[in-house]
Amino acid sequence: MIWDMWKQGFAAWEQTTAHYMEKVMSNPAVLGPAGAMLTAAMKTKAATDRAIAAWWSTLGLPTRRDQERSLHKLNQLESRLYDLEEQLHGKKV
Repeated sequence: MIWDMWKQGFAAWEQTTAHYMEKVMSNPAVLGPAGAMLTAAMKTKAATDRAIAAWWSTLGLPTRRDQERSLHKLNQLESRLYDLEEQLHGKKV
């Protein structure tokens, strides 16, 4: 009984809060600054990523992009190896 009352109270709170937040988030006065903040954050992240990649390269270490390329090539080789193994086992049987 207490659990049902709590669930009803929570459902009422959630519905009211969702309705309020929907109005707030559709307000242009909120969306404009929020979009500007997101744009600034993404530009900062991109600049930081470039600086870190340059720093790693200066040290002679592979960057994240270099590592991702190597991993992609390794996955391609592994896939081809599995295909060849399947062909080999298929001919023996």
